[in-house]
Formats: sequence, structure tokens, C-alpha cells
Amino acid sequence: MKDSIIILCGGGPAPGMNTVVFSVAKTFLSNGYRVIGLHEGYSGLFNKNPRTEDIDFFKADAYFNRGGSYLQMSRLKPTDEDFEKNFNLPLFQDNNVKLLVTVGGDDTASTANRIAKFLQAKNYPIHNIHVPKTIDNDLPLPDNAPTFGFNSAKDEGARIARTVYEAARTSGTWLRISAMGRSAGHLALGIGEATHCSMTIIPEMFNKTAISLDKIVRLAVSTIIKRKLLGIRYGTVVVAEGVFHDLDPQEIKNAGVTMTYDEHGHPELGKISKAVLFNDILEKEFKKIGLKLKTRPVEIGYDVRCQDPVAYDLSYCTELAMGVYELYKKGETGCMVYVDKDGDPKPLYLKDLQNEEGKIPPRRVNLEGGLARNYYGNICHYITPDDYEAAKALVANPEEYDFKKILNW
Repeated sequence: MKDSIIILCGGGPAPGMNTVVFSVAKTFLSNGYRVIGLHEGYSGLFNKNPRTEDIDFFKADAYFNRGGSYLQMSRLKPTDEDFEKNFNLPLFQDNNVKLLVTVGGDDTASTANRIAKFLQAKNYPIHNIHVPKTIDNDLPLPDNAPTFGFNSAKDEGARIARTVYEAARTSGTWLRISAMGRSAGHLALGIGEATHCSMTIIPEMFNKTAISLDKIVRLAVSTIIKRKLLGIRYGTVVVAEGVFHDLDPQEIKNAGVTMTYDEHGHPELGKISKAVLFNDILEKEFKKIGLKLKTRPVEIGYDVRCQDPVAYDLSYCTELAMGVYELYKKGETGCMVYVDKDGDPKPLYLKDLQNEEGKIPPRRVNLEGGLARNYYGNICHYITPDDYEAAKALVANPEEYDFKKILNW
């Protein structure tokens, strides 16, 4: 029986999923291996009747450059009981599987870390290599290397935001854009910088003060007032969805926003448009302070997840896939594949990246780095002490909308 590998995809889709999966397939096929695709992510791995299919060259060649994910994905986070009772070891034994390739983000990487430790503890001779994916760009890769999918998502997000900005300029309105980014603001900041958005609000900004709806609102009002003083009566405000996930649930409830709650009493923000939520709260503030503005919400969400990957990710994902083979041949396991600036694959051991809870912590935007520092210093518009006197014609208390005072910077 041929040596085999199994590939699965976890979490949500990102541009380049198919490029990784089918480039891994092509590479291992050309080296004499059987390649098995496992549907439904970790649900398939902890299932006595998993849905699998063999991948041949023609299937790989037909799908490697497409968006979406040919292998159906799942967000299952297996429990300790799943590992002890439901891990499908016969799937590996009966098919002579030597390597499990997992493709996904921080949650998938954390589970891959658990699988690596589980296999080691049970002395199962199966290698495990993870390919880091997330449009959020929040996995801790060296030298600020991006996660695959991020650049394609940013490209599509910027295309949408450019159109939105032109609509704002043409009609003299303000548009609120919500961008994905559960734990970090890389995507929102990338879109904001690329489109010269006048304000981008990300979770990392609140590094010296507690995050609150009031501060988020005042940051948005700050850029509107500043632009009015400059004679600019239009613009866009980009907000990373993560700022809403970091809020106290009671704040959202007190704002009069109607939503469903999970069994723990937490608001199910994934079910609502954060752009609509933000816009509704802002309009209440405008009425309170007497600002007359036309505003519209725009959500950038699943629009950027399944489009075809741009050339950068097509190349990058192919290099990552070939890197999986190179690491496997060197005997590596329990690691993420990383490709350096010269295209050379290196292992990042999951045990070295985990925190005390065994999870892979997210990489946050570096506010001291050149991208954030220069954007907020040169492109972003907001109230400073020099604007107080002129701003009194628009609001009674301009110092409350001072960008650096709001953030305690």
C-alpha cells in the first residue's frame, strides 16, 4: 500500500485555501504518495464515518487557483472527551497515512497543537504539519510575514472601500465601513491605509484606555469635525469588528441595540451587521450634539473570504505547500510551515508558540510600527488642541473629541 497523507481545512474560508490544498496534493503526488482530502475539518477527524475522497492531478489542476474551499470546512473545537473516545485512528491505520496536513487560523492551529501532543503521548507514528491561514493576519509569523489570504482579502476589501469612498465624495455623505478582524485590526488598517480613509478604528488603539462605545463614537465624530474645518464634507470611517467583540455586552444593550444572546448571556455579534450597529449608534450621537449628516453603513465581511486569490497568494500558497513536503522529508512534525523572504521553508513549533492554555495567541497590530504610526500621523484626520477654537462653531466641547485625549496617547 502506498504511503498516504490526509489534508483538512478548519475555520472560515480565505483566498488561497484551494491553492494550498491542491499544491500540497500536486507536490506529494509527484513524489509517489496517495493524497486523501478530508471534508468537514476536524468534524471529519473525530467521526467514525468521515467523508473523504482521493485527490488526483486533474482535480488538483482544476481547482488550485480558485476561491473558496473545495474541501468542506468546519469550526469544530474537539473536547478532551473527543480526543479520548472519538479520534479516528483507524482512518490513519487503514490508509497507511504518514502525515496530517491541517490548514487554518489560530483556532485550527491551537487544535493542531493538541493533536500533535496527543499523537506524541499515544506514540502514534503520524506526522502533523499546519499551514497558517487567516484573512485577519493575526498568527505570530516571524518578520511580520503575512498569513495567506490576508493580501487577497485586503485587495478585495480595498476595492470595495475605494468604491464606497467615491460614493461618499460624489454625494457628500459619510459611510461607515465594518471590516473583519475578530482579535486584531490588520485588515481594517490595511483597507483604511490603502483607501486614505479619514479614520480607522481598531482594537489595538485602546492600549492605554478602556474601550467603550462612547470613545468609538467620539473618534468618528472627531474625524467628521476635522474634515468640516478643512472644508471636506464627506469621508469614510473603517471599524474593525473586533472593537465590538471587546465591548462590555451591557454597553451594547444599553445603547438600545436589539440582538440575540447566547447561553452565557453574550451578544451574538456574528449574526448582525457591525456597520449597521455602528451607524445606528452614531446617528443617535449626531442628533444629541446637533450635527446634520447623511450616513450609510457598509459591511465588508464574507465578500472578501471566497474570491479568487491574487497573484501574491497564488505564489505564496504554492511555496507554503511545497514547504510542507520539504519539512516532512526532514522529519518535522508538530509545527507550522513558514516561508522566509528567500522562499525557504522553516518549521515553527506549535509548542513554542502556545500560551499557558495551550492556545496560539493572536498577533496584534504594532502601533509603534511604521504602518500604524505613519497612517495615524499623516493620513488620518482628527481634532487636536489647535482646532479647539474653530471647532467651537460646530460643537460646544471640542476637547472631548481630541483624538489623543480620547485614547490617552
